[in-house]
Amino acid sequence: MSSVSARIPESLEDELEKFLADEKLDRSTAVRKLLSEGLDEWKKSKALEKLRDGEVTLSKAAEIAGMDVWSFSKVVEGDKSAWVKDDSIRKDLEAV
Repeated sequence: MSSVSARIPESLEDELEKFLADEKLDRSTAVRKLLSEGLDEWKKSKALEKLRDGEVTLSKAAEIAGMDVWSFSKVVEGDKSAWVKDDSIRKDLEAV
């Protein structure tokens, strides 16, 4: 396991202390948990962004988010993101 250190403002230190007390965790475990949760949220956000921009498919976005397609589709639904663009539906209908 590698080690990471960071300087944080006192206000963030106060919030961390509250988190430690509330979750009954030691500092190292708490920081790992928060970092992991933050990175998971970041991956979901990036995947949603790429999906919205039409850069990736739903399954590729799910892979980027580190989730299975069904779980990620719930994230997309909750975000109210359109993963199928109106113009692509129109083109498909015109081709029929």
